[in-house]
Amino acid sequence: MHNLADLRREYTRASLELPEGVADPLHLLQTWLDDAIRAEALEPNAMTLSTVNEHGRPRARIVLLKGIHEGKLEFYTNYQSDKGLELEKNPACALTFFWPEIERQIRIEGVADRLSPEKSDAYFQSRPRGSQIGAWASPQSNAIANRRILEERFAQLEKKFGPDAPIPRPRQWGGFGVEPYVIEFWQGRANRLHDRICYTRKKDNSWTARRLAP
Repeated sequence: MHNLADLRREYTRASLELPEGVADPLHLLQTWLDDAIRAEALEPNAMTLSTVNEHGRPRARIVLLKGIHEGKLEFYTNYQSDKGLELEKNPACALTFFWPEIERQIRIEGVADRLSPEKSDAYFQSRPRGSQIGAWASPQSNAIANRRILEERFAQLEKKFGPDAPIPRPRQWGGFGVEPYVIEFWQGRANRLHDRICYTRKKDNSWTARRLAP
């Protein structure tokens, strides 16, 4: 077994400075995301979504960012899943990106709400047909006896929808948009003296930035 205490690496790729004047952190987020794509990061749009359940217990899972529009980070899920139900009861959430290939992390605090049905419809129709059927077949987050139940349900729905007809979006499936009020950028540096720049949204929707100690 590996000694985890001995696992470490040095970070030397880049630096991060405070912006001059007023800056929009969502522009920097998009730039870093583009950098991760160019670096061929595995699933560069993957982000950890953290929610809190009714007992105050945090839960986290990976979801995929599917767009940044009108100041919101968008992802799609089953509204009846654990994360969907938790966001309906408590829309406060956190998102975290980590790209080891470029030694960067982004931490976000925000509030989620549902995207419009029209937007969810449009995205659903852009998905591969198998993924569309899968959204119908899976009672996400519910206990099932075995995998065969899912596979049989998928086969039934595949036959029902046929090979060509458009598949409608399930009512329980759609998008959320997270409007951030805190965005922190982390750039790995040598000797663990990492760069941390934290943006906080003000009441007038402008942003203020400050450097944090690593």
